[in-house]
Amino acid sequence: MDDRLRVGVVGAGRVGAVLAAALRAAGHDIVAAAGESDASRDRIEALLPGVTTDKPSTVARACDLLLLTVPDDMLPNVVSMLSASGAIHAGQYVVHTSGAHGLAVLDDAVAVGARPVALHPAMTFTGTAIDLPRLAGCVFGVTAGDAERDVTEMLVDDLGGRAMWVPEDKRTLYHAALAHGANHLVTLVTQAMEMLTVAGGDHPADTLRPLLTAALDNALEQGDSALTGPIVRGDLNTIAAHLDEIAANAPHTLPSYVAMARDTLDRVVTDGRLLPIRANRIRALLVATSADAGLAVTEDELRR
Repeated sequence: MDDRLRVGVVGAGRVGAVLAAALRAAGHDIVAAAGESDASRDRIEALLPGVTTDKPSTVARACDLLLLTVPDDMLPNVVSMLSASGAIHAGQYVVHTSGAHGLAVLDDAVAVGARPVALHPAMTFTGTAIDLPRLAGCVFGVTAGDAERDVTEMLVDDLGGRAMWVPEDKRTLYHAALAHGANHLVTLVTQAMEMLTVAGGDHPADTLRPLLTAALDNALEQGDSALTGPIVRGDLNTIAAHLDEIAANAPHTLPSYVAMARDTLDRVVTDGRLLPIRANRIRALLVATSADAGLAVTEDELRR
């Protein structure tokens, strides 16, 4: 196989345009790109100057490797239509970048002889040149058959990344882990900034940045051992005060605070840092707060 491929891109969004630019820099020929929105066409012009913009079927017919970077929910329909029309063809590599999907979503392409690869970059994208150096060391969650393994590893190497091989039946769990860690982190941080603003903070991001940076680094290095704060110490009165203030000043944050507090409590009891008798008092407080706020609690929790 020639290491240099003729690549077509369908879906020149934030991910597709950046990956195509990185592959071009590695020596691959980006023959055409499809993008319907003005933003997509602007990205093609900025990141892939000189590359022809065309409709998806024309792009698919023109390339050895078809890079599908469309939204998750659109991917099955795009694969089906391009396969049924003959645009996807035998021997062609069809690579999608969805984290949630594995190879099954490419079954229609496989039926016409294409070679499937799932290749998901575990990072967020701006859709600008800023992203290109960030690809260095990026982990790609990849799934492919033995026959496609070499080209998959080549693509990851050319993108400057590292491959994490994900079994087909674990793709959704892999993606859920990333979404839980990254997407929900944004919600958590935003809620914390809102509370600091109500508390009188002029620059909540500056207040949180060193604390959160250290907490994230420590968590990635040490796991649960990085936990600090009132729950680990068993400070019942401090937790009760938090709950009262949040209920009064940021009630929309109360459900997430209680949910994370309960999960944190379970983890520090399991690893032995908090005695069960102390943990039970905190748990009772959290359950009572949940019940008072109309949050879901089980009958067993209410009886404890």
